Amino acid sequence: MSTNTLATPSWTTSSRGHTVDTSPLELAALSQHLERCRGSGGHFSALQSAAQTMTGFASSRFVTTLLAVAVLTGVGYLVL
Repeated sequence: MSTNTLATPSWTTSSRGHTVDTSPLELAALSQHLERCRGSGGHFSALQSAAQTMTGFASSRFVTTLLAVAVLTGVGYLVL
């Protein structure tokens, strides 16, 4: 029985006694990944990044955010 294997990068965390260096296949895979990342930028990417930043800010300060929303709601109710 013969099996066909595709040449895919083998990411390891050990040099196994050899000199520490990246293989040409690993560098090619990294280059392809970076090209895709650069090409994915745009208006929606910037909007998603801003939304993730705000979500991270609000979730790390959840109780304070709830308190601020409650105070602003109360002030808005009293003003109207």
